[in-house]
Amino acid sequence: MNERRTDILFMENITKVYGNGFMANKGINFSIREGEIHGLVGENGAGKSTLMKVLFGQETPDEGRILIRGEEVKISNPMVALSHGIGMVHQHFMLVPSLTVAENMIIGNEPLKSKVFIDSKKAVKMVREISERYNLPINPEKRVMDLSVSYKQRVEILKILLRGAKILLLDEPTAVLTPQETQELFVQLKTLKAHGFTIVFISHKLGEVKEICDRITVLRRGAVVGTAEIGDVTERDISRMMVGRDVLMDIEKKESKPEEIVMRVQDVGYTNMFGKNALKGISFDVRKGEIVGIAGVEGNGQTELAQICTGIIGSYDGTVEIQGRDISKMSVRQVREQGASFISEDRLVYDLIGTATIEENMIFDRFYKPEYRNKAGLLKSAKIDAETKQLIEDYQVACDGNKANINTLSGGNMQKVITARECSSQPSLMVASHPTRGIDIGATEFIRKKLVSLRTQGTAILLFSADLSEIMQISDRILVFYGGRIVAHIRHVDAVDENILGEYMLGIKSQSPEEIGGAVLAN
Repeated sequence: MNERRTDILFMENITKVYGNGFMANKGINFSIREGEIHGLVGENGAGKSTLMKVLFGQETPDEGRILIRGEEVKISNPMVALSHGIGMVHQHFMLVPSLTVAENMIIGNEPLKSKVFIDSKKAVKMVREISERYNLPINPEKRVMDLSVSYKQRVEILKILLRGAKILLLDEPTAVLTPQETQELFVQLKTLKAHGFTIVFISHKLGEVKEICDRITVLRRGAVVGTAEIGDVTERDISRMMVGRDVLMDIEKKESKPEEIVMRVQDVGYTNMFGKNALKGISFDVRKGEIVGIAGVEGNGQTELAQICTGIIGSYDGTVEIQGRDISKMSVRQVREQGASFISEDRLVYDLIGTATIEENMIFDRFYKPEYRNKAGLLKSAKIDAETKQLIEDYQVACDGNKANINTLSGGNMQKVITARECSSQPSLMVASHPTRGIDIGATEFIRKKLVSLRTQGTAILLFSADLSEIMQISDRILVFYGGRIVAHIRHVDAVDENILGEYMLGIKSQSPEEIGGAVLAN
């Protein structure tokens, strides 16, 4: 029998309208009980992030109020939020890589000696004490750049605990963790719960929400659909509440029949700006009509490899060939003209022009081509207008039309715009990095189906993803990276599970060079 807990926090009638007229939150009532883990779920654009930004003082609501222990509070900025015991761990870590753990944790709250100098020994002692108190061990003197992703996340959690937070807002905390690291995090969260902390757990992974949460609140289109005890709902119930329909993640795909080599990576090595050997002698092929998945904990060379394969990084050891041509001296546009398309891991940096319209973002890879220009060299507006409207329809982009600014879209719809542009170029090679990261289950289902359809049509696809369910669901074979090397080559995806992949990703086990090398390069 569950013990009834009192509400520690209540957000009443929260309404937020942005300057462009978009109503992100519509009269939301949201409450959390003291000492519970409360799941907050919904599609991208459903209002989760806005609601949490209001609670953490990063947004000001147009209507509504916040009550903590029955008393109304005004939260105007994150420092005020922290003064009320509310801390947030963002999906993208707010850490300085070159500083130590202790130095990161005391930024803005530095202990001093002689009222002038930072007391480094006291800082280290503070970190040791709080990490031991909550069973979150960490070396205070280690540089953040040398930590694994899971330990960086631990630093973020400890940082807000050190500042006195009792209500923790965790935004997609398992997005880049292995199954083993996820389970370790869950143990830590349950320990914090046992110490009386209250946790809001924001996630798209419904299985994890079911496993770790006590209750769940579902948002759709800026409003609360419902709040339920976690034992009273199934994953299917939750997805139906989120999307308004059943979402089927069992994506059908015919057996792969790969043909000729489209991309060959041979003996590729790369040293990054910190002097770290990010890649060490990587070799593999990707063939027409197959999806090769790259699995690995972030920071093991995947980002560098993706940027090499797309022409962003041009100086490296070894060779990368697309359609038989070495791309090392090619610009990004020239690599594209070899028949390659890209979905990068950071859509706001590499894939989109934030100040441009949806239409302009749809055509920025092709506007210079003759078919989009008239004899005077001007853009064929009617052709571009018709083509982008058709892509918006085909890819189910929810928007106010092709002339709307790209920044008016939710993350999932931005990703659909990128997918529409990259898939519609009829590529011979698609390099897709985290194509569904941070987007809702409806958009995820749609994009995965599009990638499988592209592969069925004969495109060679190199898929980078931290989501092991995605890697296993749509890949035909998997290469696992650890320490800048390929440590496993999974030829029969059905023969492994996420835990086995996780062991390779963490370096717990590896295949022999014969097992890896014998089948990575096609004969």
